[in-house]
Amino acid sequence: MPSVLVVEDDQFVRSALIRHLTEASHTVRSVGTALEALREVAHFRFDVVILDLGLPDLDGSEALKMLRGITDVPVIIATARDDESEIVRLLNDGADDYLIKPFSVEHLSARMAAVLRRSRAAGGEAPPPSVIQVGGLSIDPLRRQAELDGTALDLTRREFDLLTFLAGRPGVVVPRKELLAEVWQQSYGDDQTIDVHLSWLRRKLGETAARPRYLHTLRGVGVKLQPPAVQRPDPEQSV
Repeated sequence: MPSVLVVEDDQFVRSALIRHLTEASHTVRSVGTALEALREVAHFRFDVVILDLGLPDLDGSEALKMLRGITDVPVIIATARDDESEIVRLLNDGADDYLIKPFSVEHLSARMAAVLRRSRAAGGEAPPPSVIQVGGLSIDPLRRQAELDGTALDLTRREFDLLTFLAGRPGVVVPRKELLAEVWQQSYGDDQTIDVHLSWLRRKLGETAARPRYLHTLRGVGVKLQPPAVQRPDPEQSV
């Protein structure tokens, strides 16, 4: 039975979430402050956290950073803030998903189901995958480690999943819908989410969209990962 921590200071919203999640057969604990949330996560294991941003003691975005310092539990942000830069910052700080208030219980259920499917898939027992090598990229899915030309890459969980998925299909153009389904476990979503994570990956791979080395975007088609082209010497300049 999945366990959920609801971090919400609005008593009306909090009660509604608890009622809905309980009816959906989730085990629910709830708190109204960021510090209480940190204590809960430190003492109990949760499958997902629903985090409000407007908390009385600490802004939820700061609470998210603190949560990420102690746990990898999936976090769904529940916020009334719809500013694009704010959403990008939340994703950059480690949020797994976000919902703009007000939202329906059906929408929440769909997002939670996607997060829980991904979490179960990551925790399932499967044969140890082999190391993936694409050019100077070396990816170890089992240890969740990636290197570029022998240097370790500091990747978030979602960045690693995206890179691993693309590296497992070198040279193949992967449609955005497939990325949403396989990496985000969502049947629909905003292309901005993919673009943001691709931008972060490019920066860590030392490239840009204008001058790609590994990640290539085909507008209106999808994304592919392939090793950089080998520069062949000019025979006329050979000695």
